[in-house]
Amino acid sequence: MKFTHYNKGPSAGQRQYIGVILQTFHRPCAPQNETFFTSKVVECSPATNAVTPLRFYGVQLLKRLKKTQAPTAKTPVHTKASIKMHNLAAFHGNLPVEERRAAGRALRSKLPRKSQGIWSRPASHPGAIEIIMATNKGRLPDLVPLRLARMCASPSAFYRGAAAVMASDLGDVPVTGLQVVIDGDCHLNNFGLFGTPQRDIVFDLNDFDETVIGPWEWDLKRLTASVNLAARANNCGRTTRDEAVRRCVSAYILNMNRLENMGVLNCWYLHTYPTSRDSLVRANAQASAVIRRAALKATKQTNATLLEKVAEKLSNGTWRFRDMPPVQTRVDKKTRQQVIDALHAYVPTLHRERQFMLAKYHVVDVVRRVVGIGSVGTRAYLVLLFGNGEKDPLFLQVKEAVVPSHAPYITQHLSDVTQQGKRVVTGQRVLQASSDVMLGWTNIGPIDFYVRQMRDLKASVPVEGLGLNAFNEYVWACGALLARAHARIGDAASIAGYCGKSNTLGNALAHWAETYADQTILDHAALVAAVKKDRRVQAMMGK
Repeated sequence: MKFTHYNKGPSAGQRQYIGVILQTFHRPCAPQNETFFTSKVVECSPATNAVTPLRFYGVQLLKRLKKTQAPTAKTPVHTKASIKMHNLAAFHGNLPVEERRAAGRALRSKLPRKSQGIWSRPASHPGAIEIIMATNKGRLPDLVPLRLARMCASPSAFYRGAAAVMASDLGDVPVTGLQVVIDGDCHLNNFGLFGTPQRDIVFDLNDFDETVIGPWEWDLKRLTASVNLAARANNCGRTTRDEAVRRCVSAYILNMNRLENMGVLNCWYLHTYPTSRDSLVRANAQASAVIRRAALKATKQTNATLLEKVAEKLSNGTWRFRDMPPVQTRVDKKTRQQVIDALHAYVPTLHRERQFMLAKYHVVDVVRRVVGIGSVGTRAYLVLLFGNGEKDPLFLQVKEAVVPSHAPYITQHLSDVTQQGKRVVTGQRVLQASSDVMLGWTNIGPIDFYVRQMRDLKASVPVEGLGLNAFNEYVWACGALLARAHARIGDAASIAGYCGKSNTLGNALAHWAETYADQTILDHAALVAAVKKDRRVQAMMGK
């Protein structure tokens, strides 16, 4: 297996070729003609073609009896954030759908649906600013000002960066007890268009940094509050905001009712093709036009088009990333080598056939790349690789995975997974209908990371500025998608039984969303004021 990076050699014009090459050997005790493969890192001098073994990585690509192991770097065990998949309630598919639906309906006596709309922040709450300051701990200090500045831009931007604040607010709220794998940060901007391995464009959830096992209603509450905030940004009045939230909830309920009778495997096969007439979500003409434009944009978001935007070809014929601070900055030699070493540890976390595919690429350059709002300050790197020449680029994002915001408030955990990158990847594979083929995880020292493609066939729908009809259809689509994601692991019949088919839950969550959006506006104003006056925040802002 060849997985390489290029460095300048000790003398002018000479290069070291470092990589992992497949070596074939026969074992005397093995069955006749049986071939095994192992990977060895070698240094090859172009001048002599001499191959010198440098180090065994212990990565066996094909083994008869032993599965490929995850990276062996020692990492701290975050017990609150770990996730044991078997802690999910058993799925009683042997029971009739109506019986499981009745069990969900019975939960209303414990937690009436109207109570889902009741919320107020207790006096003992530490305050949103205190929580945000606490989440800056462990982040790169030079990027904390950028994070705070982005969160100050608007209430919606604040909301996107304040997942920990909502986790705290939801932590003491009564729940139904029906657990699923949740996204954990399910807001309108975390839905988008993606390319499948078959190169189709699908509509699905995005961003799984906060994924855990938790109550299904936490995702729905975060989604509906974001609907209310987006409607405010679009200058919608209270009645229109409430209607948008009710549409989102009605889509969740409608799809959950549809999925309760669907076979498990059939549910996992479901994809949402935004330009197809047979799509899971159907839009009116105005919304369809918006989706078509976004889908067209997605087809143009390829590794090849990204190359020209973020990298440049030097006069000596080599490629390197552009320096575009603060979003994209160069790294020192030590960091570059750490990221490359982390990619070697990442390889075994891929499916084996993809390990062979990745072996055809070599590393060209590494850069630090800032992404998002809530993630600003966490460590994120972008790696440029070339496969079949420079017209065949691949961009891999190596992104830090931190303990999820909901970790202190959950009683059941995704936690045979103690590696945070593996938690993110596992949650993504559970919730998405079709995930990135390059998803995997690794470590740089004690810090957990996950790896994915940067921007291959990806696009988002511009929520701000959508016309009313298009906005209502979009929030409906997001509600329907969330139901499908939850139903892949959860019991759709039990959730549908609790939700019912009336407007009761929709009305309750419309009230919840209005109340929480009001609180978010106050929290945003408090952060803006703190940036101007609070000495601690001023210090973090470098002022």
